[in-house]
Amino acid sequence: MSYIPRLKKEYKNNIISRLIKEFSYDNVMQVPKLEKIVISKGVGAAVNDKKLIDHALNEVTDISGQKAIATMSKKDVASFKLRKGMPVGVKVTLRGERMYEFLDRFVTTALPRVRDFNGVKNTGFDGRGNYNLGVTEQIIFPEINIDKINKISGMDITFVTSANTDSEAMQLLSELGLPFKKKKLDNEKPVEAKPIAEKTPEVEAVVEEAPEVEAVVEEASEVEAVVEEAPDVEEAPEVEETEENNKEN
Repeated sequence: MSYIPRLKKEYKNNIISRLIKEFSYDNVMQVPKLEKIVISKGVGAAVNDKKLIDHALNEVTDISGQKAIATMSKKDVASFKLRKGMPVGVKVTLRGERMYEFLDRFVTTALPRVRDFNGVKNTGFDGRGNYNLGVTEQIIFPEINIDKINKISGMDITFVTSANTDSEAMQLLSELGLPFKKKKLDNEKPVEAKPIAEKTPEVEAVVEEAPEVEAVVEEASEVEAVVEEAPDVEEAPEVEETEENNKEN
């Protein structure tokens, strides 16, 4: 018995029946399927250093499990010192069992290694049922040895399906295991802005209480004025003189 990849077996046994129920297909041949996966990587710096193409070829070959090929430039660009026919990138096209094996490794092993991963974007569809995904670092793949890489770089992964619409392609890829981000609801309101708005009146109340302190200062100045007026009362000596005159008489 020949080997059958896990996702291919899952597609035939369960995913086809769920898609027929979801989109009400009349025939099994109408069910969309994954046709090929293309991994491409641009190496613009290879114009000056041709060894970078060899590094990129080895990396993409290790990731995909299939020999990658170099892509050549189609025209001359004098400002970039580029001539027609020079290698400027790397690509590989996966079909059949290798395609399902790569998708299985990508979903179960590579994506969980992405830093702060919240799901893949659902805006990469081209309107014809194909999905494009960008990877910023090649070190998320366990096949890459981080000690032997020349430079951290990314790549583009294209999933080509036979679906006619983006909704069918998205449902197919999500059934195969791609974790798409959930769309935010329009009714959701920001929660962080409310506490800031509630605290501002307290600051105003403190500012309004400041005049009371000024009133207390004014009262203190009035008390000082009363204390200064007290020394004016000096009539006691006149009373003593009158008493001495009465004794003499």
